[in-house]
Amino acid sequence: MPDTDRGTPEMRLLVLAPTRKDGTLTCSVLERAGIPCRLFQTLDELCDELEAGAAGLLLAEEKLGGGGAGRLVLWLRRQPPWSDLPVLLVARAGADSSVIAEATELLGNTTVLERPTRLASLVSAAKTALRARQQQYRVRNHLNERARASRIESLLAAVVASSDDAIISKTLEGNILTWNAGAERLFGYTARETIGKSILLLVPPDLHGEEAELLRRLRLGERIEHYETIRVTKDGRRRDVSLTLSPVFDDAGRIIAASKVARDITQQKQVEAALREADRRKDEFLAVLAHELRNPLAPIRNSLHILKLTGKLDSATEQVTQIMERQVNHMVRLVDDLLEISRFTRGMIELRKEQLDITSVIRGAIETSRPLIESGHHELVLDLPTEALIVEGDSVRLAQVFANLLNNAAKYTNTGGRICITATSDGDDIVVAVRDNGIGIPDDKLARVFDLFVQADRGTGRGGLGIGLTLAKWLVEMHGGTIRAFSDGSGRGSELVVRLPRSTVKRAARAGPTAASPIAALPPRRVLVVDDNVDAAESMGLLLKLLHVDTRVVHNGPDALAAMSSYQPRVVLLDIGMPGMDGHEVARRIRQRPDGHAVTLIAVTGWGQEQDRRRTLEAGFDFHLIKPADINALRALLASIE
Repeated sequence: MPDTDRGTPEMRLLVLAPTRKDGTLTCSVLERAGIPCRLFQTLDELCDELEAGAAGLLLAEEKLGGGGAGRLVLWLRRQPPWSDLPVLLVARAGADSSVIAEATELLGNTTVLERPTRLASLVSAAKTALRARQQQYRVRNHLNERARASRIESLLAAVVASSDDAIISKTLEGNILTWNAGAERLFGYTARETIGKSILLLVPPDLHGEEAELLRRLRLGERIEHYETIRVTKDGRRRDVSLTLSPVFDDAGRIIAASKVARDITQQKQVEAALREADRRKDEFLAVLAHELRNPLAPIRNSLHILKLTGKLDSATEQVTQIMERQVNHMVRLVDDLLEISRFTRGMIELRKEQLDITSVIRGAIETSRPLIESGHHELVLDLPTEALIVEGDSVRLAQVFANLLNNAAKYTNTGGRICITATSDGDDIVVAVRDNGIGIPDDKLARVFDLFVQADRGTGRGGLGIGLTLAKWLVEMHGGTIRAFSDGSGRGSELVVRLPRSTVKRAARAGPTAASPIAALPPRRVLVVDDNVDAAESMGLLLKLLHVDTRVVHNGPDALAAMSSYQPRVVLLDIGMPGMDGHEVARRIRQRPDGHAVTLIAVTGWGQEQDRRRTLEAGFDFHLIKPADINALRALLASIE
């Protein structure tokens, strides 16, 4: 039986001849005429061939004897409607007409050739029959193609009808041609209400010019994708939509219409707006939190500078002062990071690199982690070199890395455990390792120990959010290094190894501050300190007096304005977030005074975002310092004012 899923098969002529001699002679004649043949001597052989594939033509005697006759007739009757295998029936001259009639009825599309058959007639009849067979296949292929196209059209129609998107076609003048169910669901109009009408039915009046521009671009053949705009529904609601518009071409390549797919993105836009509002509130909260944290840090830092300036520190007090100063500096940097959380998660924190001795960084980290280590009664073993191991890095960030590793070891080591930290050089690298004999890391967690929010052992009451090691990994990689975790399994301790590039630049010697170090006095001038935080104001005033600066301290805006006349300061250190009259208003009123532009206004505030700096500049400030102000930066600034 012919295979209806295949193309046109080879047009072969199958010859059924009772004797090989006659069949061979016939095949030879036909093949010389360009007609491929295959000879069969029995009906069974012929039927086997027909079952295997399609044939172009059958040449046979008038008598179909043998057991295969019924099988041949059954095969011929099973052909599809489009297929009618032609048969050339060679009959001897004067053959019984009833026999020929019976054969013709059984075989169907039959042409009778009488013997002796002229070779030209045989060839002509064979070619004519083969051409007819080829035409059958061409018709079959055409019908199949039409059926396939019809199925595709039906499928496309079903897709368009069932789509949740609005699918609309329109003329190049903007009149609606087609309207699917999705368009009815989105805009509320039925097809009867829209077809033939202008697309401006859906466009807000203020966007009619936009629609004209879209039609102009479509007439030029441009495809427009993901165009976000506003459309109006039947009941007057404005909806956010994303449009995809395409020109429609005819067979000659002319643009005859336009198609449009409109997707409702109103909910998406609402979610985006909510996220933006949440982000704004987050930034606002972090700014307030940073401001509130900076306020108490300012008097602490000022007090530390005062202790150093008095020059009356014994060795123990000096050591404590240095520890406190490191921790305040660390806190200041962490508070700064509160305003950069989103940048941090994207790896956008800026490092303040310098030449560092890794041993000093480690000792600073130990001071940070010491309370946690001591609360667990752990033995801390240090194996640090006497020679300097220099890296180029951010001292606060690297101290944060090693403090996180020490904190992790202290938390996940049972009471009375042992923690060892070593630092060595290995070729071009400096290697710092933190080992403990704690609970270890299970095999299934070892590969994910640096992933965010992954903890080695939940439910142990050891605390933590699972971010410390993630943060350490980010910071190490920002320094061009690597960090790896090792463990022999649960209960067998762990080791975290950091490798950092060793610096090839020789570090300049830096003398540490001492109690006896002389600090140059500032040029004489009057400085007014204005801050509602009494501790911050008084400590700043005392610090400036130790620098031999003529200083007066007030705690609100009205007193500051009064002091402008009675005290006549050259410089005003002015807080912003004061109740009643804030620092911006005080600055504006100072600038309005006849002598106001001769005064240098320095904002000293816990508000440190970019918009805060813009506001102080607009209010008339000359400089903006963030609490707690660095004493060296403040001294340099005051020294530069004439």
